[in-house]
Amino acid sequence: MDLQPQLRTVNVVRYVTPLREGGSLPALVEADDDFLYVLKFRGAGQGTKALVAELIAGEIARALGLRLPELVFAQLDEAFGRTEPDEEIQDLLRASEGLNLALHYLSGAITFDPLITTVDPKTASMIVWLDCLVTNVDRTVRNTNMLIWHKELWLIDHGASLYFHHSGMNWEEQSKRPFVQVKDHVLLPRASELEAADALAKQILTLERIEAIVSTVPDDWLTDNLDWSPDELRQIYVNFLTTRIATSDVFVHEAQHARKALV
Repeated sequence: MDLQPQLRTVNVVRYVTPLREGGSLPALVEADDDFLYVLKFRGAGQGTKALVAELIAGEIARALGLRLPELVFAQLDEAFGRTEPDEEIQDLLRASEGLNLALHYLSGAITFDPLITTVDPKTASMIVWLDCLVTNVDRTVRNTNMLIWHKELWLIDHGASLYFHHSGMNWEEQSKRPFVQVKDHVLLPRASELEAADALAKQILTLERIEAIVSTVPDDWLTDNLDWSPDELRQIYVNFLTTRIATSDVFVHEAQHARKALV
């Protein structure tokens, strides 16, 4: 069985509008397949590391059975930004020539509001488990990074995950740490089935599946670190994730403790 996610590659043909609520200034764009996408730029603040985190965390979420818009590689031509009148956007487009990442645009989706929509404990527990695994600090009441589309819950925006790669790739120490930021997770009060989520996730996220997901990261996004080759960097991500999965009781217990303080 082929475990590797099969990402399509599209060419961006039209810049529609910036999405200013995003810290990295993502944009709504049209591609040559006539679909609209939310484009995450390699030239934005966190650079290609945000794209790496978005891709790895997103495809892990999909493997766990959670809903996520289709991820595609998005090619940005060097001539694309020449007609853009906004200087800030033009600079971003120029810095993002080449391969970027985009999510299929869910037209008509609304932001998840925990006061309006109740998430079942099984789903909430798996999302909390996922975010503890990939150390996603960005799923709070203030910024849920979830959408309701066709009455279903969809996850978006995982660029703030895997933050160990912003601190010298010191993966060994950080892979075994509890995820203390889970106390602010918007779904923690509903996550009453963390042990069941842990058991199921461990069955799904085998070494082979983690390696297959990480192998989809393009070499082009792994060239800003002169100490390691792209293959060596992929192995670091695999090591971090597999160690974290093997010691998941550390972050599960932290999440359970934080939940008790809330409920």
